Amino acid sequence: MPKKLIEQAKEKFGIIVEEQLQRVEQMKKGSTAVEYSKISPMIVGVCFGDGIGEVISKHARHVLEHVLKDEVAAGKIRFKDIAGLTIENRVKHQKAIPDDVLKQIKSCHVILKGPTTTPQAGDQWPNIESANVAMRRHLDLFANVRPVKIPREGIDWCFFRENTEGAYVLGSKGINVSDDLSIDFTVGTEQGAERIIRMAFEYAKANQITRVTVVTKSNVIKTTDGRFSQVAFRLAKEYPMIKLDEWYIDIMTAKLLDPIRRKDFKVIVLPNLYGDILTDEAAQLQGGVGTAGSANIGNRWAMFEAIHGSAPRMVKEGRAQYADPCSMIRAGAMLLRHIGYKELAAKVEMALEVCGQFEKKMVITGRDTGVTGEEYTNYVLSWVDHPGLKSRWETEVYGLK
Repeated sequence: MPKKLIEQAKEKFGIIVEEQLQRVEQMKKGSTAVEYSKISPMIVGVCFGDGIGEVISKHARHVLEHVLKDEVAAGKIRFKDIAGLTIENRVKHQKAIPDDVLKQIKSCHVILKGPTTTPQAGDQWPNIESANVAMRRHLDLFANVRPVKIPREGIDWCFFRENTEGAYVLGSKGINVSDDLSIDFTVGTEQGAERIIRMAFEYAKANQITRVTVVTKSNVIKTTDGRFSQVAFRLAKEYPMIKLDEWYIDIMTAKLLDPIRRKDFKVIVLPNLYGDILTDEAAQLQGGVGTAGSANIGNRWAMFEAIHGSAPRMVKEGRAQYADPCSMIRAGAMLLRHIGYKELAAKVEMALEVCGQFEKKMVITGRDTGVTGEEYTNYVLSWVDHPGLKSRWETEVYGLK
């Protein structure tokens, strides 16, 4: 019996290795990055997700439509609603992303995506793969970029999380060898590490940042984390004006809480799992995971989303209308910046900071003790259109006057 189980496990592992070697060959071929300035009309897909995603995505879409109204009127930008990412529809098709939905997504240039439910063992849904993981794989969205800013504390972090490797990409392909033994896998490639780490260095170079921090556990996870670390130090030789340092994930979670040391970090690049953990911690310091947006960037497509989940409990308790839309609105601002509308993106970001970090005339709590998501969205838009926005932001948020 043990020999038979070993042979079955080896067969499954062989399939995984073959798939990953094929992926390496595809990465070696490379692809050309999209030039958004040459696209007209640009199609912005809005995937509403499920849970609170269906609610907060509409608020973020409203903000984008408002600030891009002239471009929409001129036919330069068109919005496309994509409604098929609900957990019910995904379970119906037994796919993380149903084929017809994926086809719609691929017909867009950029995507604004609401949170989606990822089933786990023991809940009411079959244990299908995460829609997020599947989308990142299908669109080759290798870079997960998450900025976190707390101006009055001197914090201005930009995290570059590898998106298509590590533990998550094989999270649904583990092996139950027997009733007693389960094995999961993590994967790392030279090409996958290089493209995310180079993006982090290029961002630092473009923004005159002189430090990049790579986060691993390479002292223990010696093969995959070790490769990530080695690639980082190899690439650092091409950027002599930028200092590279390496921190282990355990102590790095502590140092983000250290008011003396944390201000020194600027650009942080890390594998998938560590990136997920660390950016949630960072967002909490900013004001909660409901305040942070996330960019998922590849050469052909880009997808922008909140960093949190679909909060099915809020829907079950009838509180979805009170869900905080700031994460999705911030994701929308990142989308604007990515496609070339930097001034509009800055206005949305400044309005979010004025409303959330200083003025606080409206507070959203997730319950009827605060305002609804629609009311808060309109509050943010009132500042987006306010002639004194920049002055107020400089004075109150950054304390420049």
